[in-house]
Order: sequence, then structure tokens, then C-alpha cells
Amino acid sequence: MKRVVSVSLGSPARDHAVSLTLLGEQIHLERRGVNGDMQRALKLYRELDGRVDAFGVGGIEFYMPVAKRRYYWRDARRIRQAIRVSKAGDGNGVRAILARRAVKALERTLNAEGRTLRGMKALKTTAVARYFLAQELQQHGCELTCGDLMFALGVPLPLHKLESVRLLASVLLPPVTQLPYHWLYSLGEHQLAPPQEKWGRYYADSEIIAGDFLQIRSYMPRDLRGKIILTNTTTNRDVEELRERGVNLLVTETPRFSGRTFGTNVIEALLLALVDKPQDQITVEDFDRLIERFPLEPSIEVLNPRCPTDCRLP
Repeated sequence: MKRVVSVSLGSPARDHAVSLTLLGEQIHLERRGVNGDMQRALKLYRELDGRVDAFGVGGIEFYMPVAKRRYYWRDARRIRQAIRVSKAGDGNGVRAILARRAVKALERTLNAEGRTLRGMKALKTTAVARYFLAQELQQHGCELTCGDLMFALGVPLPLHKLESVRLLASVLLPPVTQLPYHWLYSLGEHQLAPPQEKWGRYYADSEIIAGDFLQIRSYMPRDLRGKIILTNTTTNRDVEELRERGVNLLVTETPRFSGRTFGTNVIEALLLALVDKPQDQITVEDFDRLIERFPLEPSIEVLNPRCPTDCRLP
């Protein structure tokens, strides 16, 4: 049996484990949250190193890819140094593939309803994070609003061009990635706090809300009726919360296993465990071929029927 463990800096309340069979291989997937405790995370990595086939690195990435540039997190180097034997994936190896497949699947779903992504207004919470998802939406003709300055810095200034996002990244990310990670991202139990309604105008004006789910959730309004949420990881509780707010479609980049979609880091770790090569010899093409063989499809769920654009929750 292949064993894949994601050690996440997030809350243990989102932990999940599932066993499945893919391509004739039995695989056990598991997420362990450490509630923002980096020392505990490092201890787990060291204890399990060599005992698991691959680690998923959750709650933090080794680097942020923006177009062709990579911005490396200083704090993530400690994780990389702690893992000496097992393979490890932070999601970056498959993120572009999964974003492309999710947006194409959404387009097919809309086409079946007589709709299209072209001309739809899409809010991407932060485009420097998951840049490839923003890029895919733009390439499919969406009118893009990037909330990097709003969601990351609290500055009420939307961006509408990826050129602006790349410029922002080149200026801010070199110093920002050297700061303690917990200064910049909510970790552990803070991720479960009730949403603080903010930037409501931008949620309301957009037909698609895309980005990291915890970031989407952090400021989402009570009324999301008719919206499409395009995101990464959701639990059963998350799905019900979105259903109660009137969301029409929930699209997650990864499939749902036993009621939960795992993060891209888990999917990358799963693929690493299944490819019979040293990690430094595994290519994006290897990932692409394996994803097609399963196939690993994005999850698309209708949470509520479509409603007129002017309808609101009572």
C-alpha cells in the first residue's frame, strides 16, 4: 500500500483520511493539521520521513510561481531541509494542470446550459497566489478583477490586468517571502473564524468567485445567490455553508473523496507516490499523463438552481 500524508499548518478540524485504489494500487491518503505550529510540523516531517511514500506540504508552499518567476518562502526552506527520504509535493507541480482542467470543465458545464465563460465577471481573490487559475480565466474570456491589494493588504484597489499582478509580485514578493509566514496568512484555528463581510461590492458584481477557499470564505457575504465558486479544497461543512448562502455551482480543482476534496499538495504527493522514478526525474508531462489515465476530474456540484441576477436572499 502506498501511504501519502499531508502535514498542514492549518487547523486539525479539517483533517481527513481515505483509502482508495487507483491503477491497481491501494493508497491511503491522510491530512494532519498542526494548528499553525511550525515546530510540530517539522517534528512530524522528521518522524514520518522514509515511512511514507510522499508528503503533501499543506498550508504553505515552497515558492509562489507568478508567470515564469518563482518567489521562494524563507520559512518553507525549513520543511524542505527536514524531508530527506520521502518525496514531497506542495502543489506547484500540478497546479497549472488542475487549473486548466477545472476551467475547461466549467466551460463545458456552462455550454450545456447555453452559457459561456466569455464575458463573465470573475473575482480572483489574489492572483499572485494560484496565478495559473487567474490566467486560465482570462484566456477563456472572463472580465477579471484581481483582489491582491484588497485581500492581502486591505487596500481598496482592484487590479484588472495580469501585467499589473506580475509587476506587483516583482516589487512585493521578494521582501514579503522573507517574512515569517504567520504574519501574512491566517493559520490553525484562525481559519475557522466566522467570515467578516468585506469587499461586498466585488463579490456582488462578480459571477465567478475564484481562489483559495479559506481566502474566499474569510470575507464572503451572506448572499452569494447565483454565484459560481471555483476553488481548491472544501469539506462537507464548507459545501453546506455555500449552499446556505445560495451558491449555484461549486467547482473544485480536485475530485471529492468520501465527502472532501483534498488540496493540490495531496494530489501532487499522490502522483509522486505512483510514479516509479526519483523525484528529481519526474516531469510535468509525467503528472499530465497520470492524471489522464485515472482520470482525476475536477468536482462540479450544483448547490442551488440558477436564479435571476437581481435575486437576493431574504
